Amino acid sequence: MNILIIGAAGFIGYHLATKLLAQGHEVVGIDNLNDYYEVSLKQARLAQLQGHDNFVFERIDLADDAAMDSLFKRYQFQRVVHLGAQAGVRYSITNPRAYTQSNVNGTLNVLEGCRHQQVEHLVYASSSSVYGLNTQVPFSEEHGVDHPVSLYAATKKSNEMMAHSYSHLYGLATTGLRFFTVYGPWGRPDMAYFSFTKKILAGEPIDVFNEGRLSRDFTYIDDIVEGICATLDCIPTVSASDSLSSNLAPDVSSAPYQVFNIGNHQPVQLLSFINTLEDALGKKATLNMKPMQPGDVYQTYAATDKLAKATGFSPKTELSYGLKQFADWYREYYQV
Repeated sequence: MNILIIGAAGFIGYHLATKLLAQGHEVVGIDNLNDYYEVSLKQARLAQLQGHDNFVFERIDLADDAAMDSLFKRYQFQRVVHLGAQAGVRYSITNPRAYTQSNVNGTLNVLEGCRHQQVEHLVYASSSSVYGLNTQVPFSEEHGVDHPVSLYAATKKSNEMMAHSYSHLYGLATTGLRFFTVYGPWGRPDMAYFSFTKKILAGEPIDVFNEGRLSRDFTYIDDIVEGICATLDCIPTVSASDSLSSNLAPDVSSAPYQVFNIGNHQPVQLLSFINTLEDALGKKATLNMKPMQPGDVYQTYAATDKLAKATGFSPKTELSYGLKQFADWYREYYQV
């Protein structure tokens, strides 16, 4: 298939492109290579991809209307995987306009391109952050997501609503994937596990927010990629019962639209996570206990039965294995 990956120089985009190229697909990747985190890491990921004959890269900002329109006209994409976004919960508090520009305006350009070029299936990244103040666990697609606690989360919810409107108006098949705390080799330096590793190896203290009384559903990158690949051909359709329903649940639609959680279904306490990371690094951390941060949530916990039922796949990688893989990569990449 001819597949577009938006955000191909990013953490997930790089791993997904590697997998799809190995399967023999033709992949076009775009990225704007912004400096939210070290550009050299994005360039190093791209260097790995550009050795493949079936990979084409174009430096494009997805919020650039004309460039995106031209891109879709020049290629006949069968599938589009939209992973491009301004990431980060905390950064959205100090730089809110970056999120509306990339995550809202940029996603509109993706939807317009898919609509006009009749793309068979759009798969896009949402986030566990959309669950916001929800305290009912595990987080299920059946739950409402009306109370985000950060602008980042609000833009991700808006992406789901925008996708639904295009599915309803134009019959565009869309699948939203709510990722739960993705980690692994080639990861994002702004993520806690990455910065923890850097500081632990340098002998510097790490900040532990809410004094460690937080838990996260950490999901290894290989499981995320496997989940994306499993959904590419799981194209939503409209059933007769859905089309006649007048009282739809949050995860049911009268349009070719669906959302899935992709998480490990095993939330881990932050202090336990740090202990596992210490074991992977072979070095103890010095902890600096801090209060809760604005925009943060106390726990994330994914229900994954809907994904398993639809695709037969459910994440399963143990945290100890995943962190060891990351620690080994980190030491080799940064030569520490």
